[in-house]
Amino acid sequence: MLEKLPESVGHALINQRAGMENVVYNQLFRLRATARLEVRSKAFAFNARLPVRFTADGEGISPPLDWGKVPENAGSIALIVEDADSPTPHPLVHAIVVNLGGSDGAVQEGAFDSPGHEGAGFAMGQNSFFKRAWLPPDPPRGHGEHRYVFQVFALRGGPVPGEAPGRGAFIDMVLERAVAVGCLIGTYERTERVEVDDTERSAAEQPGWVQEAGAG
Repeated sequence: MLEKLPESVGHALINQRAGMENVVYNQLFRLRATARLEVRSKAFAFNARLPVRFTADGEGISPPLDWGKVPENAGSIALIVEDADSPTPHPLVHAIVVNLGGSDGAVQEGAFDSPGHEGAGFAMGQNSFFKRAWLPPDPPRGHGEHRYVFQVFALRGGPVPGEAPGRGAFIDMVLERAVAVGCLIGTYERTERVEVDDTERSAAEQPGWVQEAGAG
């Protein structure tokens, strides 16, 4: 896992980042204008730090999330969580979830399977470590702040591409069938001393767009 990389490697890779322009949300908006969903969390505000319990430095469980303003023509909801600042060619996938009900909804804290934790049985695709689970954020020490982009898509009716779609199949599905999208960004940086703060904060209003440059 990335948290095991030496801090010197994190510093060396400081300018190597996947890029906010490459998250699925912005790929969709480059293709066409799309209606917007409201996406919030009871645990963190937009562009605020993720509580440690949702990361590899804590319990590593998935955070709560809720969404609204789903269009009437939506057949299902799908979501993907990506690290826009991973030192990789493409954003690192921390979770893919498919076949959620096609209306306003929510998932509770710990709803997704994660290491050492059984979730609520949602249909999940593959994260970047080929697991059908929540991959707790674990940015390399010395690499700076990472932005974790929680993206929710309302889709027209249709089949899920395979039993456990990966990022490529998920992107193809979204570009073809998305009728609305929203996102929430949480940040996390691993420093020499990890401060545990589990105080829940009220979620801020969801901005309309994720800027392709300078966001977060």
